[in-house]
Amino acid sequence: MANVLKMEKHTRILKLLRLGWSYRRIESETGIRRETISKYDPDHPRYAKAAKAPTEAGAPDTLDNQKRPKCPPSLQPDGQAKPTRISSAAEYEDVIREKLALGLTARRIYQDLVADHGYNHSYDSVKRFVRKLKRRTPAVVAHIHSQPGEEAQVDFGLGAPTLKTCPGRNSRYVKPWLFKMVLSHSRHSYEEVVWSQDVETFIGCHQHAFEAFGGVPALIRIDNLKSGVLKAHLYEPELNPLYSAFAEHYGFVVLPCLPRKPEHKGKVESGIGYTQDNALKGLKFDTLVAQNAHLRDWNRRWARTRIHGTIKQQVWAVFIEMERNALQPLPEKPFAYFKVGTRKVHADGHIEVKGAYYSVPHHYLGQSLTVHFNAQWVKALNGTEVVAFHRRVQPGRFCTQKDHLPENKTLTQEEYKARLLARCASIGEATHTWAQMALKERKQRAFRAIQGLLRLPDKYALDVVEKACEQARKIGSAHYQMVASLCTAISQLEAGNEQLELIQQHEIIRDPKDYQQFIEN
Repeated sequence: MANVLKMEKHTRILKLLRLGWSYRRIESETGIRRETISKYDPDHPRYAKAAKAPTEAGAPDTLDNQKRPKCPPSLQPDGQAKPTRISSAAEYEDVIREKLALGLTARRIYQDLVADHGYNHSYDSVKRFVRKLKRRTPAVVAHIHSQPGEEAQVDFGLGAPTLKTCPGRNSRYVKPWLFKMVLSHSRHSYEEVVWSQDVETFIGCHQHAFEAFGGVPALIRIDNLKSGVLKAHLYEPELNPLYSAFAEHYGFVVLPCLPRKPEHKGKVESGIGYTQDNALKGLKFDTLVAQNAHLRDWNRRWARTRIHGTIKQQVWAVFIEMERNALQPLPEKPFAYFKVGTRKVHADGHIEVKGAYYSVPHHYLGQSLTVHFNAQWVKALNGTEVVAFHRRVQPGRFCTQKDHLPENKTLTQEEYKARLLARCASIGEATHTWAQMALKERKQRAFRAIQGLLRLPDKYALDVVEKACEQARKIGSAHYQMVASLCTAISQLEAGNEQLELIQQHEIIRDPKDYQQFIEN
């Protein structure tokens, strides 16, 4: 029995129809389907001769009192098929088709119709008509044929429910991620379920697939997941640096699909559906290990022995005969995993990684560099260029390369000491002798005193500095302040034509023997 609207809905429809509302508008406001609304429209052609009966004796025929059949006839009284509503945009069909061929949107087509053809109906009418035309003209999809060993496609789906134990929670069944790689020529595949889609897991699944195939395809077509593509872009997608390094190590090219274009990797898309429906549907597993063992057995027994619907050959036979030998060999060395980070270059020309410090070229001071590091090494990169490479050292240690520092910062301690003495000797012998005395007594602490001494010729004459150093040496002072004070005093005396002479004995100076006796007593 057909559904009959309640009286309140029936009345509401009649009132809205009196207001001139369209079926579509009434449907959007009330939720009642347009087909149902048409059954209660007294002006619909199919009811031209519908019987009307008053609800009360003597009551005139009105819209509210009309009695309608529950299942109105689908034909007109003359037996012809019922007319369909014609869109107001239909008369411009040829124009609209031309504009669609140019790639214009429905909004732009509407604007052009209003401006160029005097179209005075709504934008929604044009939008609906454009949508109808697109349904009538399905898009042409090209089938891509791949040569043996040329391409593999990768994607994730959902596996069968698996028991998962979470810390602090009860164990429950959760669907893990189903990784699948399909060789595009033979349709031979590899399946594995995992709990995560992070880049390390993603790379690990690739390695297991390559080992199962016994080689590496030349090209991997992937989706735009973050483990493979950091930033999806129509022309320049940005690959995950770890996945990019993995691809370079194994010798394959990464080709991300265009955004929102899953049909570009249709082989793996259909392959995941086949695995879910054929291998996993209706099953539950207690561990990932059990599910992966089931998938390996299913692939070996059923998936690779089937006659594929497209190539019309057995998958395993095509792989053995044509594709296995066309794959690239596996690399001799395993891939070295690393982490990626960003570090700012400190004022001393070093970056910090895990508590240790590594030098970079000094012209990168203050800049941020990309850092790749693992347990064995550290790489600093400016874009894609490696600017520094170091072996890992213990936390708190510095690893510095001489060529990273400015020329005046690359000297060893002995070389720096020799340079200071040479500069002192250029002033005079007394200055050189004082510097040697200072280094002997104060060792590294004398470096800064000598640096201050070498600045004194900027203020005093060379002979003044020489005399000051000689007097300081005689009294046994290896401090910069003493030499500077003597330079000031000598300059003042020479300016007053007086000769400065230091004496060891004076009436106000005690004999050193008195101090000695005092100490002994």
